[in-house]
Amino acid sequence: MIHSKKQSRQVSHNLIIGVLVSGRGTNLQQILDEVESGRLHASVSVVISNCGSAEAISRAKARGIPAIFIDPKAYAATAEYDRAILDVLKNHDVELVVLAGYMKIVSSILIEAYRNRMMNIHPSLLPAFSGLYAQRKALEYGVKISGCTVHFVSEEVDAGPVILQAAVPVEESDTEESLSARILAQEHQIFPKALQLYSDGRLQVVGGRVIIAEG
Repeated sequence: MIHSKKQSRQVSHNLIIGVLVSGRGTNLQQILDEVESGRLHASVSVVISNCGSAEAISRAKARGIPAIFIDPKAYAATAEYDRAILDVLKNHDVELVVLAGYMKIVSSILIEAYRNRMMNIHPSLLPAFSGLYAQRKALEYGVKISGCTVHFVSEEVDAGPVILQAAVPVEESDTEESLSARILAQEHQIFPKALQLYSDGRLQVVGGRVIIAEG
């Protein structure tokens, strides 16, 4: 179990999030907007990027949130890089790590430190189409329904316990870009919801499944 009912009352309005990003940061922006509106009972204490030119860095700085670029090229191995990230997360008292368009495989260093406390969002209905180019794969395979998935991060890429999913119908006229845009709109809906469920202490991992307790 991730949080008991007693624990949820203690952390519901004080959940401290650290966000890992690589690109535009639209999911980060949605999270920040939900926090500012009061719909998401959390705060983002730090944003970390593996890409110095990521627009997500600018989005974080615009809200006065520490945004740190950690260059992977400065480290000989992924484990060393993730230790550097872990140090930053600990220094900012992060309780839940959020991967919002983070295009780098996470090592066991971070996974063990934040077991069932690290969430990712992926643009497919997992376990279908894991890895890169999920929308392209969906179109090439000819599926009629695609979507997105929020899940806890495990050692296997895009394979951790599923928290929430949203289905998106695939249209005959869809391109990779049009399907991606409609899926992204659903990502913006379900990612903050998953974070709020965690903040409320309503998520339990039982075996490989996530059980959502009644609110």
